Amino acid sequence: MPSPEPSHTPTGSIARVTVPLRLFNSLGRRVEDFTPGTDGIVRLYSCGPTVYSYAHIGNLRAYTFADTLRRALLWKGLQVEHVINITDVGHAVAEAELGEDKLEVAAARERRSVEEIAAMYTEAFFADLTALNILPAHHYPRATQYVEQMIAFAERLVERGFTYEIESGLYFDTSKDPTYGQLGLIDVSGQLEGARVEEVPGRRAKTDFALWRAEAPGQLRAMRWNSPWGWGAPGWHLECSVMSMLLLGEHFDIHTGGVDHRQLHHVNEIAQSEAYLGDAQPWVKFWLHNEFLQLGSAKISKSAGHILTVSDLAEQGFHPLAYRLFLLGGHYRAQLEFTMAGLDSAQSTLRRLVRRTSSLGQLPSVTTADEARAAAGDDAAAIAVIDQIDDAISSDLNTPRVLALLQESLRDQALSEAGQRAVVAACAAVLGLPFGQLTPADVEPVATGLPELDEAAVDQLVADREAARAARDWARADALRAELTELGVQVTDTADGPTWTRIS
Repeated sequence: MPSPEPSHTPTGSIARVTVPLRLFNSLGRRVEDFTPGTDGIVRLYSCGPTVYSYAHIGNLRAYTFADTLRRALLWKGLQVEHVINITDVGHAVAEAELGEDKLEVAAARERRSVEEIAAMYTEAFFADLTALNILPAHHYPRATQYVEQMIAFAERLVERGFTYEIESGLYFDTSKDPTYGQLGLIDVSGQLEGARVEEVPGRRAKTDFALWRAEAPGQLRAMRWNSPWGWGAPGWHLECSVMSMLLLGEHFDIHTGGVDHRQLHHVNEIAQSEAYLGDAQPWVKFWLHNEFLQLGSAKISKSAGHILTVSDLAEQGFHPLAYRLFLLGGHYRAQLEFTMAGLDSAQSTLRRLVRRTSSLGQLPSVTTADEARAAAGDDAAAIAVIDQIDDAISSDLNTPRVLALLQESLRDQALSEAGQRAVVAACAAVLGLPFGQLTPADVEPVATGLPELDEAAVDQLVADREAARAARDWARADALRAELTELGVQVTDTADGPTWTRIS
């Protein structure tokens, strides 16, 4: 596994008052200044996949978001140690406490062993991460490799009086935790009578959750371990607490995941971890969650039958990085509507950016803000843009603003070529779009039957129209819009500047 990234402190960098990285902490629902632990290493844990099927594009939003966060931390000159777990046991169908394990169901369906299912879909997940240019984590712990430690963790909870045992296994007693549900803003008293979770005979409250799922009489699981509570398997929530503490320490800096985890999985992780530690300290300082990707009016999910993978997109002629660009065009905390038209627009934008950035020649090597400013040399205009990029990414990862600054800078004649190269390298660093490595041929469109379009000329017309609008020359702006329409181009004015798409 790779070591935590080293900090970067280039010589000759231009001094600037440090802008703090501000992140929306789900624990408290507020934006806060982020500061790492005393040793300067940011310890980051992201809930990983349950490897019983291919990851769909909605799943992959969480890892693209976590990668953007990690790149922002590096941009600020911090070292990062990142863990993404692999759930290969313990996750019951429909997130229930009872019922079959998802991997066992998949193994029976596909007539393979559980181990073969886990290996196949883990490798597919890694391939998706590579296709989306997501930095590899430093650790990918598998749940099945930590069952012994999970049992020891649960035994300590028993000793501390936080559990009770019933026929279906060992349960965490949430009534013993006065702060239970704080992360999810859960009204525990209201949930006791609700129907959020299935009925479990003998369970004292619907918020109580399984630490160990015992085999039912006459049942013989494909994945089973012996424990003080009989043969069975660990509960789903247990693995993340155990593996994160073993790899990152008892307390660490940031925990990420999809917004659906904020209401159940992460709530339960906090409860069992703080009960285990018993030190009256918050287990994790920052909790960050990305919103859903929507298809129509529903979130994309396996249970809803909305399965679309990165490979599916590639087969339809879309470059995987067009999907990454599509995601970056929305803020991670906003629900994002997925449409093929939106993805097509992202692919067109990616082609334009790659074509334009390729013409700049070799880009400087940039990871941090200081390196970007140093690469800009004495180009004050470029340094001003890099400072704006820093402001945007430091403001709770405002990637739409960074994209807008990138496109504006490529049209800005006040920037030198060296300055443009520094700005592009800065954007590549924080957005994870590998400009300088991609060539126009890499992102060539599939033939559409439409006439060829001079995209450089369209960019210039859009820039001319924006200049006319800034000068309040409305007649010229309207004439330029009409000319663009005649070319089959639709211009949309946004708060971050104009964008254009081709009208099919």
